[in-house]
Amino acid sequence: MSGMWGKNIRISIFGESHGNAIGINIDGLPSGFNIDMDKVMLEMSRRAPGKSPLSTTRKEGDIPEILSGYFEGKTTGTPLCAIIRNSNTKSKDYSKLKDVMRPGHADYTGNIRYNGFNDYRGGGHFSGRITAPLVFAGAICKQILETKGIIIAAHINSIGNIKDKSFLDDEITLDLINSFKGKELPLINKELEEIMRNEIISARNNLDSIGGTIECAVFGIKPGIGNPFFDSVESTLLI
Repeated sequence: MSGMWGKNIRISIFGESHGNAIGINIDGLPSGFNIDMDKVMLEMSRRAPGKSPLSTTRKEGDIPEILSGYFEGKTTGTPLCAIIRNSNTKSKDYSKLKDVMRPGHADYTGNIRYNGFNDYRGGGHFSGRITAPLVFAGAICKQILETKGIIIAAHINSIGNIKDKSFLDDEITLDLINSFKGKELPLINKELEEIMRNEIISARNNLDSIGGTIECAVFGIKPGIGNPFFDSVESTLLI
């Protein structure tokens, strides 16, 4: 498994769920960009678990420490590296995972791929915890895109069989997009929030889980950008 990808901006994630820290290296950012860390922390707070019965109970501060590529409040243009230290690591809770692997998780595939040498604690490198540095990178990229008039928005499309409206159903406005901010369950149809919440809690109380989907759209991209195999729906959302 490679933790590196990208072309114009190249990112590399590293670390394990119960290691000392997780982190990310971002190469290709423009120099001289003023990162609004308050906006970054807002995005980090949205991802942080332990604040709701709808997410994992693990509590982490998710405070990024920038090690390089950032000087006097601006990007230098060299690779920007940041780490997020782990603190809530109860590794003994996962001791059974060495031999008893969770269905639907990467425990088994990780064990096979790395011949049993993978760090299995909390899912190791395959843990949802690794999404924290990705959110950090995304928060920076969103700010850069906003300076070019490009806005990214997403909402919960479905939880189980409960389905929200689509971006294609109504006129998309900045007010609608801004209404998603700070919401635990961002929805176009706000009346579904309590129904979806109860569906998730019910599954959790039954020691089960329930699937869901999101719909993401990008606004403000000039026509002609993208690959030629975009279908009509994607083109509608991207223009």
